[in-house]
Formats: sequence, C-alpha cells, structure tokens
Amino acid sequence: MAGLASGKLIPGTDELMPSSTYDRLIDQVGFNHLPTIELKSMKSVLHKAETRGKADHGWLQSHHSFSFASYYNPERMNFGVLRVLNDDKVAGGKGFGTHPHDNMEIISIPLSGDLEHKDSMGNTTVIKQGDVQVMSAGTGVYHSEYNKNANDEVKFLQIWLFPNKKNVEPRYDQISLDQYDITSGLKQILSPNPEDEGVWIHQDAWFHLGTLAQGTKQEYQIKKAQNGLYTFVLSGEIRINGQELHQRDGYGVWDIDKVTIESSDDAQILLMDVPMSLS
Repeated sequence: MAGLASGKLIPGTDELMPSSTYDRLIDQVGFNHLPTIELKSMKSVLHKAETRGKADHGWLQSHHSFSFASYYNPERMNFGVLRVLNDDKVAGGKGFGTHPHDNMEIISIPLSGDLEHKDSMGNTTVIKQGDVQVMSAGTGVYHSEYNKNANDEVKFLQIWLFPNKKNVEPRYDQISLDQYDITSGLKQILSPNPEDEGVWIHQDAWFHLGTLAQGTKQEYQIKKAQNGLYTFVLSGEIRINGQELHQRDGYGVWDIDKVTIESSDDAQILLMDVPMSLS
C-alpha cells in the first residue's frame, strides 16, 4: 500500500520496506467491532453479496467482504480474528508482484484455474481448484501470485487471519482436497493442530468446506468457547438457524454453541470458525 513505509530497507535494495501487515491492520480494528443483531441468545451479522466492496483494476476483479485497500467501511472491518475475505478473479497471465507480509495467517482457496505462487522461502508451486494453500507470514516473507495460464482467468478466495503467536518462523503448506471427500457434507480443511485434517495455522480456527444436496439438514458445533462462525456461500442457497443465504452472501454468528444448516438448493459453503477476540 503506497505511502506506508517502515523506515527499513528491503534487503539488497534502496527501497523502503512497507510497514508491518499486522500492525497496519490491527490498528484499524477493535474487537469486537461488529454491528449486532439480536436473535434470541445469538448475535449475528449479515453481509449480502451485493453489499461487498468492489475493486476493478482491469486485470483484477475483486470483491471484499471486509475493508481492504481502497474499500473502507468502518462497520465492516473484521469478524473476530478474520480480517480479510477477498473473492478474486485474475486475468490470464496477470497477477500480484512480489510483496511482503508479516504476522498474518494467509489462506488461498482456488475456485477455478491455476495460480502460481513463489516466495522468499524458496517455494514455487501451482495451486488449482481442489487445493488449499496456507502461509504463516511470521517474522516476514515476500511472495508473488500469478495466473499460470495466459488465456484463462483464475478465481480464488484470499483469506487473512490475525495469528495467536507473533514473529514465528515463516512457513508454507498446501494440500489437495482429492484426498478428502468434499462431495457430501462438511469436511475440515484447516485447524490449529498439525496432526489434524487439512492445513494448520497459528490460530484457534477451524475451516470446513462442503457440498450440501438440496434438502440436507445438519448441525455444526462451534469448536471452541468464545469462537464465532462466519459462513460464506460459494453457490446455491442455504438457511442457518432460519436465516436465508444466497450465493456469495456472508453470515456471522457468535454467542452460540451450534447452528443448524439447511440447504434449500444444492449448495457449496465455507465455514470459518474463529476466535471473536485476539488473545
């Protein structure tokens, strides 16, 4: 972000290093800075798809569920430790040049196409639909992301969470969901436990991705006390505790132990079970 510099030089150059990702974003939010709708004992916030921030950079079309870059809405800064949820579409051969991050848990979930990742840890990989990528920025990392294909666009979700540990050693990981059955019901794709299913991060968060057939009804139990649940509908229509949600809607609930999910259409959803405060 232009104009934000740390006073330190990028190694091997005369350019100033941008300010800390963590410090810049943590200064913008207050936990829990959320509009509150009371529904019995549950608190909730609804983000309809058409109310998201929009950015059109030609090569990049992005929708922001929370304030990001030039989109600023003081009522939409975060959901607990969930700070960024960007729904990105990148034109063929284009992408994000090398840039730094620190002290942030960064998750990428491709929805179509091929996304090439390179970073200062020496990783060069391509992720595609069915993969999940995680990067713990920790003490600092540089990376780039480009559409691997010259003629086809790539679509992916970019998600940032504040970590529960600062200045850890940077790390990278990715998995292919081919090894998990996500064609029916909800499957865990992220947790705080390296031994558990999916990728892991430095935060008490759990992500589940799944496909629900029309007429499906199931409960989801919040994994940890004081966590909330933010649901993002990738496709189809569902109801959570009676709240109707459509494609690309986001819905956060907290002060609750579990939710009931009903699909009124074939649907694909992403559940993000996250702490509501930064410990």
